[in-house]
Amino acid sequence: MLQASEFLLTSEQRARWMRFDTAQLLKRFFFCERSLLVSEAAWLPAIASLEIKSSLARFIWQSSETANCLRERVFELRFPNRLLEEEGNDRALIELLDTVKDSPSVSAFLLSVGKILLPNLRDAYHAYLLASDSIADGPTHRFLKLALAEKVEAITAFDQWIKIDMSQNPGAHADAVAWANEVARRLSAAGGVGVEPSAASVPAGPVPGARHYSIPVHPARDPRFWPCRFYWPDIVDPSYPYGEGIQLQLRSAISHLNEVWALEAGGVMLSAFADVLPWEWIYNSARWTYDESRHCRMGYERLLAWELDPAEIPLGTYIYESATTANESDAATSLLGMLYFFETKNIRHKPQRRELFHSYGDSLSEHDMDFDWADETIHAGYGKRWLRELLAAQGQDPGAYEDVRKNCETLVARYVGTATSGEITELKTVAARLLGKAQQFRRRL
Repeated sequence: MLQASEFLLTSEQRARWMRFDTAQLLKRFFFCERSLLVSEAAWLPAIASLEIKSSLARFIWQSSETANCLRERVFELRFPNRLLEEEGNDRALIELLDTVKDSPSVSAFLLSVGKILLPNLRDAYHAYLLASDSIADGPTHRFLKLALAEKVEAITAFDQWIKIDMSQNPGAHADAVAWANEVARRLSAAGGVGVEPSAASVPAGPVPGARHYSIPVHPARDPRFWPCRFYWPDIVDPSYPYGEGIQLQLRSAISHLNEVWALEAGGVMLSAFADVLPWEWIYNSARWTYDESRHCRMGYERLLAWELDPAEIPLGTYIYESATTANESDAATSLLGMLYFFETKNIRHKPQRRELFHSYGDSLSEHDMDFDWADETIHAGYGKRWLRELLAAQGQDPGAYEDVRKNCETLVARYVGTATSGEITELKTVAARLLGKAQQFRRRL
């Protein structure tokens, strides 16, 4: 009951949080989203399933969009302050979230993110939307409702992935559950994400079973596809034609599918430089990673539309491994340079190929190449900007970014030189078989 007063008083739930209170909560959410997406990005190369890789890249991008909206909203609420200081009272909470990057296995990673972190963040967003003011804080309500829906979608996807993973890797189940349970226990001790004040500390020491994260030298590959290092003969035999007609259609789709290496590279470099470069780096590289996942799906769906069997479709590793096997101590820089090299190397061919697809009446390949070209013009800018900024942050000459690009060209040529005669012969056999089946599909139309 309100006390008697000479003023007009009312008890309204929407007045619970003032401007700075709101900013503090949104800052917590920002750091949670940032931690989550950085850990998820780091794990992309270690995950074999093509569907999980590409879908996780999309969830990473969604988290980056949510985090960017949260960041900008904090700045609005704290105007004129444009500084986002460290985690403050939420440091223990964020440090706990960061440990998920050191999950002992893919199974443990999927379980701790899908069953613990994502539901906790979903519940925090739901609680915030119920308790906050949809009038005064209307801008936050708009993007946080979208974020809540995206978290629900992600949780559903993780649930499916976890079931599949557990059926395929039953031996990892007990350790993964133990890891996730300990993450849950520590998260509860920290007060969870929530909308209440965080605990000042969580149980000390690393989570039992943690394995210090290191960049995978060899990326995991979906076992449904034909495993290889080099995915088309022209990569290892200059006399083998890139081709026109059906051969060009097939070659382009195979190339798009094999941009799986690029989404893996995007995840690695996002995570590796998250604490070296500013927030805009994370935001741009999350988009870059998501774009590469879309290109991968473009090729995959075209190949399926032509009724080709994934078991006969090459899924290679050579570009990723050209960077990681040559320079394990600084693989992330090499992967960034490799992405920049291939974006600028291939972009000039795409308009011509788009027109050829148009002349064939292949509207889907034309459509995909058209959007791919638009993405890669953005990516070329990303590569130049962030290579320069990374070199500067490392105390090197930012103008040397072209040297990094040229070195990547050398690394690729050197790795291609390791192709064996047996690999080349087998690859040509696989390509010929695929071309034959593609021609059979055309005749059935």
